[in-house]
Amino acid sequence: WINGPGFANWLSTHWLPNLLFFATFIIFGLSFLGLFEITLPSSWVNNIDRQADRGKYLGVFFMAFTLVLVSFSCTGPIVGSILVESAGGEVIKPIIGMVSFSAAFAIPFTMFAIFPQWLNNLPKSGGWLNSVKVILGFLELALALKFLSMADQIYHWGLLDRDVFLVLWIVLFAFIGLYLLGKIRLKHDAEVKQLNITRLLLSILTFSFVVYMIPGLWGAPLKFMAGFLPPMSGHDFDMNAMLRAQQQANGEDALCETPLYTDFLHFPHGIKGYFDYEQAMECAKEQNKPVFIDFTGHGCVNCREMEASIWSHPEVLNKLSNDFVMLALYIDERKELPQSDWYESQYDGKVKKTIGQQNTDRQISQFNNNAQPYYVILSPEGELLTKPFSYTRDPAKFLQFLDDGLGNFNQ
Repeated sequence: WINGPGFANWLSTHWLPNLLFFATFIIFGLSFLGLFEITLPSSWVNNIDRQADRGKYLGVFFMAFTLVLVSFSCTGPIVGSILVESAGGEVIKPIIGMVSFSAAFAIPFTMFAIFPQWLNNLPKSGGWLNSVKVILGFLELALALKFLSMADQIYHWGLLDRDVFLVLWIVLFAFIGLYLLGKIRLKHDAEVKQLNITRLLLSILTFSFVVYMIPGLWGAPLKFMAGFLPPMSGHDFDMNAMLRAQQQANGEDALCETPLYTDFLHFPHGIKGYFDYEQAMECAKEQNKPVFIDFTGHGCVNCREMEASIWSHPEVLNKLSNDFVMLALYIDERKELPQSDWYESQYDGKVKKTIGQQNTDRQISQFNNNAQPYYVILSPEGELLTKPFSYTRDPAKFLQFLDDGLGNFNQ
């Protein structure tokens, strides 16, 4: 099971690991802000330090190991955050992060060995180092909200809607900007008597990001952050709500019957469609339209980016709204179905009880794929009309995919 295709999805979408990751980031963030210090027992450090007296390469290894242990209070939250992302299914970012972390220790010693005179120019530790820790602390708190948001979306708790998420991020990044300007001081901080260029530039970037987020409180799409934000369906201050309601009313004609699960599942941009495979296929036969299947997930970052950047393109949105019977299959939806709808999978022999389990089983069994987003165009008889499509940043490529499916269907 651990090596199976469903484990990574369980780890990144189940409430337990997400809440553990949320708590871990909160603890690391508060540590960086100075509420407490995470340190290793001194006996560990002393025992390792004694091993550094050994000769040759073994002694060098233990010297480096001692350095890492001594710096644990500063580096532990950084490494811990990287490992949390790795456990959550990320691959590239943790690799880059750990390589950067190791290089940060290795490169200075290599360069000082080659150019020993540089040692005289080393900056003194002091206020600047504490400032870095405080800024990282605020960032850790901001990132913690992403894990809470993911669990909240999947289990429909309603704790962290889009507007609440944005308010918290706006406040946290505003605090970073004020801290850089010296308007906020914590207990370990020295007074900022003069504002250097680095602080000024960083504060400009931070406040620019804050200003960018503010329109999102009134329904702006914020495409740059689409992968991190909760969906628009949970937004309270949507100035475009009337327009969206009109779009949805106009789209009712595209439906053959009331879709199942619309009380907790939604399409973006006012698109109308189904969340049940059999319902969508029956409607496709009735209307003689191809079916567009969107294998998606509440916790799928790339799915939200596709919806915000590609689906919102006028030509794409027009085709999706009018030329297809839309079907969204959420692979991480935890709602349990009635026992009469349970079945034993031919793929792994396990009983599939929830919407997400059945959708995942369908994607693996029928299309031999378990990645999201994953887009499939079928005829009303269930025949594949074109090669399935995944993630892209180019609307033209996605339009070509739609046109290929429509063209083959019309032929």
